[in-house]
Amino acid sequence: MFINRNFVIISNAVNSYCHKLTWGKCIKLKGVSKSVFEKRHVTTIVAARESLKDLVGGTKKLIGVSDESSKIEMAPVAESQAELPVRSMSDSYSELIIPLSNVVARQKYLNPSLKGVRFGRILEDLDTFAVYISYKHTVVDRSKKAAISIVTALVDRIEKQTDIVPDMDVKMTGNVTWVGKSSMEVTMKLQQEVNSAIQTILIAKFLMVSRNPATKKAAVVCPLKPETPKEEKIFQLGEVNKLVRQGEAKRNLLKTHPSEEEREMIHQLFLQTLDPNFQTFRHRVKPENSVWMEDTILKNLHICFPEARNLYNKIFGGYLMRIAYELAWANAALHCSSRNFSLMIVDDIAFLKSVEIRSLLLMSSQVVFTQDTSLQIHVHAEVIDPDDGSRSTSNNFHFTFRCHEPTIPTVMPKTYAEYMLYLDGKRHFES
Repeated sequence: MFINRNFVIISNAVNSYCHKLTWGKCIKLKGVSKSVFEKRHVTTIVAARESLKDLVGGTKKLIGVSDESSKIEMAPVAESQAELPVRSMSDSYSELIIPLSNVVARQKYLNPSLKGVRFGRILEDLDTFAVYISYKHTVVDRSKKAAISIVTALVDRIEKQTDIVPDMDVKMTGNVTWVGKSSMEVTMKLQQEVNSAIQTILIAKFLMVSRNPATKKAAVVCPLKPETPKEEKIFQLGEVNKLVRQGEAKRNLLKTHPSEEEREMIHQLFLQTLDPNFQTFRHRVKPENSVWMEDTILKNLHICFPEARNLYNKIFGGYLMRIAYELAWANAALHCSSRNFSLMIVDDIAFLKSVEIRSLLLMSSQVVFTQDTSLQIHVHAEVIDPDDGSRSTSNNFHFTFRCHEPTIPTVMPKTYAEYMLYLDGKRHFES
């Protein structure tokens, strides 16, 4: 028996941050165990957030309070890349620590039900780290407020390789690996020292874009020049990733029809749902050990408060990823009837529209594809304006989980729209 999961949860949970810090300055943590990652002084992810606040100046502005940051001198916005210095990959290379060995810091990350770490918090940190690296690549004069705004356009891929040990420091490393005219690919890696060996937790690629704060149009960023054959290969891979994204955009099922092979598969799936005792297309039945896709919907609603804002007084992209992941996790648990499953891949998270403070944010998750013991979950984020009832999509999220139980129910579409969701989920799973 499956649970009807169309219900609404109203929540607004995000922690405020402390620790005043200037750009690039490090702090010494008390009570943090020594490891091969840790030097005498380390820069933490919280410290990185504060340095970004000082650089951009935006988050000091509160609702109904005058903005002193507007008095900070701002660097000029370049008109072309020729005006900007050429950067190397090493110029943006950064290392940060998530100090899980610190008892106080660890409370924010604990997941008591799984005796592990809240992966949604890691997604928040990755988003912050990507912005931190991007500004390190683009800022020319650190004595002035940053000339451009940098936001996450796309989470291209997060490939999780192992679970996080909850009481050991996590080292974050990353740098800009490809640059276009106004966009940057940031590649990040998370690692831990376990039993005196370094293990990689995940590898992530984010696509960041720059904007002119005054005109809201694209702003140029510092060009990137590879310095070694290895860096040249990495840069060329960024070019390939760009072409792949363009190709996938052209194949988007919202713009073009499925392939002939996909249409044949849809028809075969449809035939499996027809009752052999009735000679009609209208009488539908579920195959054995399956569930209708419409019965896998799980929703919640968030009121967007200022405490979840980013550097530019919009809702923080990492916060959106966290609440989307946690909803997807809950949906996976219900579908598997177990907590015994793992996240494998996060990919193709498009930030289509910024979310304003005061918005109502409706998150809708659905199991859209299953294969063996793996399942693909799609989360749709929709901004609702209660004043006029208008709705618009802000994000689409895609999560791949693997259940460690012997079997899970197969998901079966019923309508044409659900078949399109099924195909889209299949494409993401197979990518």
